[in-house]
Amino acid sequence: MSLTLGHFLSLGAILFALSVVGIFLNRRNLIVLLMAIELMLLAVNMNFVAFSYYLGDMHGQVFVFFILTVAAAESAIGLAILVLLFRNKSSINVEELSTLKG
Repeated sequence: MSLTLGHFLSLGAILFALSVVGIFLNRRNLIVLLMAIELMLLAVNMNFVAFSYYLGDMHGQVFVFFILTVAAAESAIGLAILVLLFRNKSSINVEELSTLKG
């Protein structure tokens, strides 16, 4: 039995759905929220790589590198916001982000 494109797409759909559920169920902890967003990006990246491999085209795999670069920048900015929130409020509650308006 070999792995087909459908196997990779179904796994990507499961990971994407799991991350959407993680975002909607957990709206308080910023760390878990960032991890769910990263899981969503990785599910999309896996679909890009699967299509690129099965179509014999490298454009999807090159596009994944750009997505990973943006995801790394997003994680760095998100963690900087998390540190700022923790220093000012001593908690990582997402609902307290609106109190940082200045």
